[in-house]
Amino acid sequence: NSMSPQVDRARILRGCIVIEQYPIADFINWLGDKSLILNPNFQRRATWTPAAKTYLIDTILREKPIPSIYMRSVIDSKTIRAYREVVDGQQRLRTIDEFVRGEWSLGARAGEFRGSYFQDLDDLQESFLSYRIGVVQLFGATDDDVLDVFARLNSFNYALNGQELRHGRYQGEFRGAVRQASSRWAMRLWDKSDVVGLRQRVRMGDDELMAQMLGVILDGIVDGGQPWINRLYEAYDRKIPKYSERAVDQVIDYIVENLSDVLETTGLVRGPHFLMLFAAVAHALLGLPEGAMKGDMPQRDPTALTNLPIATSNLGVLGEILESEEAEVQERLPRFSQFKLASLRSTQRISSRSVRFRETYRALLPEPV
Repeated sequence: NSMSPQVDRARILRGCIVIEQYPIADFINWLGDKSLILNPNFQRRATWTPAAKTYLIDTILREKPIPSIYMRSVIDSKTIRAYREVVDGQQRLRTIDEFVRGEWSLGARAGEFRGSYFQDLDDLQESFLSYRIGVVQLFGATDDDVLDVFARLNSFNYALNGQELRHGRYQGEFRGAVRQASSRWAMRLWDKSDVVGLRQRVRMGDDELMAQMLGVILDGIVDGGQPWINRLYEAYDRKIPKYSERAVDQVIDYIVENLSDVLETTGLVRGPHFLMLFAAVAHALLGLPEGAMKGDMPQRDPTALTNLPIATSNLGVLGEILESEEAEVQERLPRFSQFKLASLRSTQRISSRSVRFRETYRALLPEPV
């Protein structure tokens, strides 16, 4: 019952995988002469939004990497013709092809390229068409072979966390604002502090915290956690108020310029506590919505942050309390027992956030705590 060498060889060839790179110009030509087929049977995603399309083209124009395309290479023995069939990456190739053919112009998230059609790019057209995309070619693979390959690939992937899922699901204004703000502050905040560690940044922890900072500007202090962040992406997917992006930049800039010692030496640097520091400074500088705090929301005090040495010292005390044992705080500084207890509870709940926010905001006033 053993298979013949010929059958063995056919099975091996059918499963052959080759990894190559091709310039965009090749894909355009293949689509034009119909030697590249976008098979709808393998379409796994909904049609992209204009914002998602713009983001892809902007990525290529800035020569950043995009994911590889998966193609099945087939030879039709009847027509004696070879063709390629896209099994993953169809939306990317459709988007590129439509843009090159002048079907739409770039949106706001393309920065200085906003409003440009392909024919408007002048000197960038050649580099765009020369941009090389990685291709994984499956030679002679059946549908079952293709599905098996993807099952094996996915079995080695990390389970996506909440932020990674949001980044893939949403392609609109809020996602773009989060990603751009996170990138803007990479060198001055993430790289120079431990607010978000490198391992967290690899899993998009910096984007998640940035989304929460935007949320604080928009909503005030509310119940946090993944449901709240999901609602932010949903509510502001089509349009995000521009003032929120400016406000986030203003508040982070103030913290980096004036409270760097706090970030370097205290427990306030850790993400959940940094978010409350951000909220307190935002309320001092700009004022925040009442959010879920209602009657517990402190009125904005014009004297907040008018004495930076005292504010820095006060924040240092809070940082020390965060790093102290609960029993030690109750014995030495009983007034801060509630603050310490709130920091030990779920830092996402409004019951914890309201206590920590009020105490952090109080530390910004020109009175030693």
